[in-house]
Amino acid sequence: MNNAEIHETAAAPRFRAKRGSRLIKQIAKRYDLYLMLLLPMAWYLLFQYGPLYGLQIAFKNFNPGKGILGSSWIGFEHFQRFFDSYYFWRLLWNTLSINLLSLILAFPIPIFLALLINEMRSKSYSKLLQNITYIPHFISVVVIVGILTVLLSTNGPVNMLIHALGGSEIRFMESAGWFKTIFIGSNIWQNMGWQSIIYIAALSGINPQLYEAAKMDGASRMRRIWHVSLPGIVPVIVILLILDIGQFMNIGFEKILLMQNNLNLEASDVISTFVYTTGILKGEYSYTAAIGLFNSLINLTLLLLVNRFARKTSETSLW
Repeated sequence: MNNAEIHETAAAPRFRAKRGSRLIKQIAKRYDLYLMLLLPMAWYLLFQYGPLYGLQIAFKNFNPGKGILGSSWIGFEHFQRFFDSYYFWRLLWNTLSINLLSLILAFPIPIFLALLINEMRSKSYSKLLQNITYIPHFISVVVIVGILTVLLSTNGPVNMLIHALGGSEIRFMESAGWFKTIFIGSNIWQNMGWQSIIYIAALSGINPQLYEAAKMDGASRMRRIWHVSLPGIVPVIVILLILDIGQFMNIGFEKILLMQNNLNLEASDVISTFVYTTGILKGEYSYTAAIGLFNSLINLTLLLLVNRFARKTSETSLW
């Protein structure tokens, strides 16, 4: 070891001690902000990181009497049972198709809505449109499914209109062929206004001088949207797309469960509802913990891949 290395080795503990002292001083100076962090950190530790301990039952034959530590290890037996089951491909296809269609159809609509609201000259009309599109987000899922059931029942207004036009009645809620259309369409109606808020906020942050310069150059309204508005919100679009893909395999199972019945089960049976009915109602905790872990690993893999792709192709990524 030369003199320079000896000097660096001796200086390292002093540097760490100095940095630790500086951190303590900063915490003492801003103690009120750090106190505000305690509740969110406690929430994450209890409800996000704490349950990770229980994931080990996916590799065990969990017996409530013996507890998590006392149950015997069985390796990947539950995973193999799920992959070999006859409903594996149906669950995977329904989950993937619903999420993929939602991503393709539902993701761009809040962007279009935000651009439309941003381009409206009348502030009163733009606020009215915002309020009308926000309201469905605050309606309970139970009420939403109730409205759908009434509207689409055999005696509902939709079937009455079909009868009046000479068509025959359609049993929308009992049809597997209509389930995904109704589910995705109602989700778009319910959430497009709420999801457009972030894009509207991003559009309001664009420098107005860019629009004035585009006007001076003779750019039409569509040109201004294409060359000024859209590039201004691209980082927000990329971040929200990455976050959406990170939740790709997660479907709000409450709504699907409320809309589900034996007649549309072929299209409505997804991983999250299967985990609920099998794990909670039938008590197969280890088996459904393995299915949930498989679901989460797909989400994590997609998140890492998309984030890496975004980092390479653009300057925007989560990390």
